[in-house]
Amino acid sequence: MGRITSACVEKILDSVRIEEVVGDFVQLKKSGSSFRGLSPFSQEKTPSFYVVPSKQIFKDFSSGKGGSAVTFLMEHEQMTYPDALRWLAKKYNIEIEEEASSEEADEARNMRESLLSVNAFAAKQFSQWMWEDALGRSIGFAYFRERGFTEETIRRFELGYHLEGRSTFFDTAIAAGYQAVYLAGTGLSIAREDGSHVDRFWGRAMFPIHSLGGRIVGFGGRVLKKEAKTAKYLNSPESEIYHKSRVLYGLFQAKQSIARADRCYLVEGYTDVISLSQAGVQNVVSSSGTALTLDQIRLIKRLTEHVTLLYDGDAAGIRASFRGIDLLLEEGMLVRAVPLPEGEDPDTLAQSMKAEALEAYLRDKEVDFIQFKADTLATEAGTDPIRRADMVKDIVGSIAKIPNAILREVYLRDTSSRLGIEERSLFAEMDRLRAADIRASERERQRQAPEAPALVVAPAPAIDQRPPAIEEALMRILLLYAENRISGMDEEGNPYTDAAGSIILDDLATDDLTFSFPAYNEIHLVMDRTWKEEERLLTAEVFSRHPEPAIASVVAELLTERYVLADWKRKNIFIQTPEDHLTPHVEECLYRFKELRLSEMIIALKNELEETQDAQQRLALLQRFTALQGVRNALHKKLNRVL
Repeated sequence: MGRITSACVEKILDSVRIEEVVGDFVQLKKSGSSFRGLSPFSQEKTPSFYVVPSKQIFKDFSSGKGGSAVTFLMEHEQMTYPDALRWLAKKYNIEIEEEASSEEADEARNMRESLLSVNAFAAKQFSQWMWEDALGRSIGFAYFRERGFTEETIRRFELGYHLEGRSTFFDTAIAAGYQAVYLAGTGLSIAREDGSHVDRFWGRAMFPIHSLGGRIVGFGGRVLKKEAKTAKYLNSPESEIYHKSRVLYGLFQAKQSIARADRCYLVEGYTDVISLSQAGVQNVVSSSGTALTLDQIRLIKRLTEHVTLLYDGDAAGIRASFRGIDLLLEEGMLVRAVPLPEGEDPDTLAQSMKAEALEAYLRDKEVDFIQFKADTLATEAGTDPIRRADMVKDIVGSIAKIPNAILREVYLRDTSSRLGIEERSLFAEMDRLRAADIRASERERQRQAPEAPALVVAPAPAIDQRPPAIEEALMRILLLYAENRISGMDEEGNPYTDAAGSIILDDLATDDLTFSFPAYNEIHLVMDRTWKEEERLLTAEVFSRHPEPAIASVVAELLTERYVLADWKRKNIFIQTPEDHLTPHVEECLYRFKELRLSEMIIALKNELEETQDAQQRLALLQRFTALQGVRNALHKKLNRVL
C-alpha cells in the first residue's frame, strides 16, 4: 500500500465535516456556533467536549486531547494517520490516490510547492504593479476604484494588475529566479513551440483565487481595453494545484462569516462577491460562473447547511443552474433563493444600498428554493399540458433528492397545493424516482466494492505539561492574529505598520529566541521557516490538521477556548479579546517572553557561577550576569510603560 498523495490528503481534509465524523461516536448537541457532548476519553457527567465546525477542530477539556477529525480517529479508534485518512476517504466517497515511489512523491511535492510559490510571487507582483507603477495605478487601480472598491477591500482580496507587454511578467519572474517550467505549469505563461513564452493575463485586472487554507492556487483576469478582441474574463487553466471544480472564489475570506451567520450566499462572479462583502454581506462565495460541483458543495457544507442563491433576471441562466441546485439538495443542504429585480445583479444591488438596507432586502426577499423553482417553471410552462407535466416531474425530481423524509413530505404537500396536482400522484412519482436512484447507487457500490481499511493500533501520545502562560499568549497571537496589522513605534522612535505575525517572528529571530514548550517550538520553527523562505504567514488551520496529535491538540485548545468564551455573548457577558487592543498586547507579550528567557538565562548563570572555581571564568560570567540583569531591568521599565 503506497503513500497517499498530498493532493488527495488535501481533498480529503477539505471534504470532512468534523461534527459528522465525531457525531458517529459521540452524541453532540448544538451550543452556539459549536457542538458539545460528554467526553469519549474519560468518565464525566458534565459535558466538556467541544466541536467547532468553523475551525474543523475538537477539544476535550477533561482529557486535554484535541485536534482535527483525523486526530480524533487516531485518538478514539487508535488508528494510524494514513488509516484515519483512508477511513475518512471511504466515508466521503473519495478515491484514494497513492504515490508510486518515495522519489516520485518527493518530486510531486516539490512541483506543487514550486507552483504555489510562483503564484504567491505573481500575486505580490501584480499588487505591486497596481499600487506603485504609474500605468498600473492609472489603469488597474482606477478600474477597481471605478467599481466602487475601497483600498481596504482591494487589499483584502489581494487584487492587482498585470502590466501590458507579452512577456513582462515572465521576464520579471525569470529575473527573480523562478523557472520557466513552473511559470508555464501555473498557466501564468504559455510556452510556444519556438521556446519563447507569452504571458496569459497581460493587460488584465487580476483576481487571485485562494484555497480554503489561503494559498493562491489560480487567478482570474479581466480585460480592461474595450477594443480588445479576447475573452472578457480569463481563468488559470487546470493544473497540479488548480482545479476549478474544487474551488469557490471568496471562500477563504468568507469562511468565518459563513460559520458565524450559519448561512452562505452563492453568486456568480468575482465582483459580486467583492461588492457584497464590502457592503457588509461577507458570508458570500462564487462558483466563478460554472455549474456547482459536489466538491464545491462539500466545501460549503463544512461551514453551514444553509445556502441562499442570488439570481439576476436572466431566465436562461436560472434554468441552467437548477441541475447544480439538485446536488445541493441531495447533500442535505437547505436551499433558498433571492430573485433580483430585472436589470440588477448582486454587484449593482450592493453598490446601490447601504449595509442595513441590503441585509433587510436579502432577508425579506428570500424564498424557499422549491417554491422559487415551481414558480419559475410554472411561468415558463404556462397552460401547455405537456410542458406542465414535464415541470411537475422536474420539481418532484428535485424533492426526491432531499435525504430528510419529513422535509420531502412537506415539500410534496406544498407543491400539490401550489400546482393543483393530487398528492398521491406526486408521492407515486417520487417513490419511483427514489427507487431508481437507490438501484443505481447499489450497482455503483457493488462495482467499486472498496475494502474497509484495517485498523492499526497506535499508542496514544503522552500529554505534555502545561506551557508557560506567556508562551501560550504569544502562540495564541501567532495562530489567531498573525495576519492582523498593527501600528506602533520601533526602538528608534520610527512609526511602523505591519502584520503582527511578521513582527513577532522577525523579533524572535533577531534575538535568536525559541519556545521551551515542545509543541509550540515545533510550530514556531515551521512558521519561521515558511516566513523566511516564502514570506507567507501560516494560519492556525495548517497546524490543526497536523498529523502529530500533540501539535493538533495544543492548537485545538487555543482555538476552542476562544469559541467557548464567545458563547458568553448570548448571556450578555462580553469578554475583551487581544484583538480589541492588539498593538499593546503584542508589545507586552514580546517583552514578557524576553523577560522569561532572560530570567532562565540568569538562573543558569547563577548555577554556573556557583560551580566555577577559575577566577577568569568567574569574571567573564559575572560580566555577562550584570549585562543580562541590565537588559532585564530595561524590560521591566518597558513593561511598566506598556501596562
